[in-house]
Amino acid sequence: MARYKHIDTSPRFIAVDLERQLHPGTFEHALNYLVDHQLDLSGFDSRYKNDLTGASAYPPGMLLKVVLFAYSRGIVSSREIERACREQVTFIALSGDSAPHFTTFADFVSTLGTEIAPLFKEILLICDRQGLIGREMFAIDGVKLPSNASKAKSGTRADFGRQADKMEAAAQAMLARHRANDALPVEPDLAAKEVQRIDRLTREAAQMRQWLSANPDERRGAKGKVIKSNRTDNESAKMATSKGVIQGYTGVAAVDDRYQIIIEAQAHGTGSEQALLMPMVEAAAPLCTPDTLITADAGYHSDANLKALAEQDRPALIADNQMRKRDERFKDQDKYKALPDPLYDKAHPKKTAGHYRPKDFDYDPKAGTCRCPAGKWLYQNGSNCNHNGHLAVKFQGALRDCGPCTLRDKCLRKPETTKTRQVCFFYGKAADGTVSYIERMKRAIDSERGRALYGGRFATVEPVFGNIRYNKGLDRFTLRGQKKVDTQWKLFCLVHNIEKLAHHGYAQ
Repeated sequence: MARYKHIDTSPRFIAVDLERQLHPGTFEHALNYLVDHQLDLSGFDSRYKNDLTGASAYPPGMLLKVVLFAYSRGIVSSREIERACREQVTFIALSGDSAPHFTTFADFVSTLGTEIAPLFKEILLICDRQGLIGREMFAIDGVKLPSNASKAKSGTRADFGRQADKMEAAAQAMLARHRANDALPVEPDLAAKEVQRIDRLTREAAQMRQWLSANPDERRGAKGKVIKSNRTDNESAKMATSKGVIQGYTGVAAVDDRYQIIIEAQAHGTGSEQALLMPMVEAAAPLCTPDTLITADAGYHSDANLKALAEQDRPALIADNQMRKRDERFKDQDKYKALPDPLYDKAHPKKTAGHYRPKDFDYDPKAGTCRCPAGKWLYQNGSNCNHNGHLAVKFQGALRDCGPCTLRDKCLRKPETTKTRQVCFFYGKAADGTVSYIERMKRAIDSERGRALYGGRFATVEPVFGNIRYNKGLDRFTLRGQKKVDTQWKLFCLVHNIEKLAHHGYAQ
């Protein structure tokens, strides 16, 4: 029988050259070189007041190295980062075998708000000097991620008030029943559980009342509409995704098309992408040239955004919801769509129309006649009507026909106040000599050159989100508050940019 040497994997003390554990060409080597030789970390000095007295602090550069390397490995928990600094050689090399406590890492990340933006810009300048930013096209897109907040604790102030009233009423009813049962023989365990339920309801109602007094104003969206607040993280928002409704934030990124460098990253507590386009464009303006093309998908399409881009004279291609339906290349796209997954399809079923619509009327455009579903003729009271820039033919029913009609409930929304039915049939746009911003964008994106340029958007920004979400493991934000979440999003985007520098042989 063959004999083999015994391989002993038990713990032991081994002399290790920590610096040699950071191999040239790797992410950790590029990170270590950047932090030690390229980044200006003097802004962290204002954090500490231990020049003459007090204990020495951990160097911010070391903490930054460890946190960024941990994020590159999908490690977000501060406790996991502390454990890695004790057990994994690369973490030990980056931290200098110092093994800070997990609260040190947690405090460092949560208070990194003012310092992260300058660091992000410095990395961008280095990427620019290395020729990684082309400035030909910036693709803007966002990803919606859950936050460290409870979706069940969302609602308006009125909702919270009603919940508090119900809890207090239930607690009072249980308390009264508990007092009535005091004279009866009750099992001790049941009595204790009853007291616990009363205490829990009373405590939750008090917490809700306290939150309402601390937040006297309703939370409002960009257009002033009242939106739901959240008692766990009031800066997060409920937003619809392909996997249902989440309580979270939208991480937005502007990506250069040459080497997929993220030139701007922001996190916002809103699911409305339309309100996020212009802040991203303005933040990316210092890196833009007059010919830099801005691209975004249909979520950012609005007349206000297109008008703002046109007034700034910025080349842009912003898709609309009907873009693919107008493109013959996607005429067969429906056959490739997967069937809805019953485990994840949270979409509401389509509602059927409750009232008669124009398509239910028998309209003859050549003869200029129209007959209602009840078989009565309508008379034409306008053949060149202008509705929001669209031309239409308008018909109205006669009072003698609509008054006694048995289909009034299905034909009129308010049959008790509306006397007759009116219906319009559109046939074109009004020729007022002006072209709307939406129409201009449609013409630009439907052109052969526009389709070729916009086709590069998907290959520019989507791989970035795939890298951050899948390779780096960012499936949710672990911090609370827009400022802290924005910091965490920028840290992951920093990891992506430094990884690009490492792949292009930086500081080998």
